Amino acid sequence: MSTAIRISEKLADEARKHSAIEHRSLTGQIEYWALLGKSIEDNPDLTYNLIKEIMLGIEELDRGEKTEYEFG
Repeated sequence: MSTAIRISEKLADEARKHSAIEHRSLTGQIEYWALLGKSIEDNPDLTYNLIKEIMLGIEELDRGEKTEYEFG
């Protein structure tokens, strides 16, 4: 289900620029930024780069590209 929201034209323009670079839709770019921002707020002790790498790892697991590390 989708929900219509209003954002500033300035934010939309920035998202369009980044979405082209990252090969995402405009909606996908804004959703990515929202998820990243939420992750940063939920984990203030982690760096941006670490959170981004964790998100990438989760995506790779979801796609079946990697396997979960098993200790021992």
